[in-house]
Amino acid sequence: MPGFFVRTLITAIGLWFADAIVPGIDITTSGTLILAALLMGLVNALVRPIAILMTLPLTIVTLGVFLLVINAAMFGLVAALLGGFHVSGFFAALMGWLIVSVTAIVASWFIGSNGRYEVLIIDRRR
Repeated sequence: MPGFFVRTLITAIGLWFADAIVPGIDITTSGTLILAALLMGLVNALVRPIAILMTLPLTIVTLGVFLLVINAAMFGLVAALLGGFHVSGFFAALMGWLIVSVTAIVASWFIGSNGRYEVLIIDRRR
């Protein structure tokens, strides 16, 4: 359970970065930011796999490039479901998704599967 909260916090940090960097993304309150992070986790767990399965032939034909469209659509879906979260268009959604993904990837280098901070230290002795 702590891993879920840590990953939600990481997603919220990524959304905050996206709000600060991308001009077409606007998140009005910190409550909306937390709700957007929770909803993004839910959408990515439930809706995204169905969308990927339904568009599998198109994804294969485009050699996976269509997954960018699906991911931007999931970001836009979260924005459409929340009142205080606005995305101006496709490219803003794509850039927002990229920022949230990069934030999650960087954080996953330090956060283990149980939600704890993990660092591997290698001491080389001669």
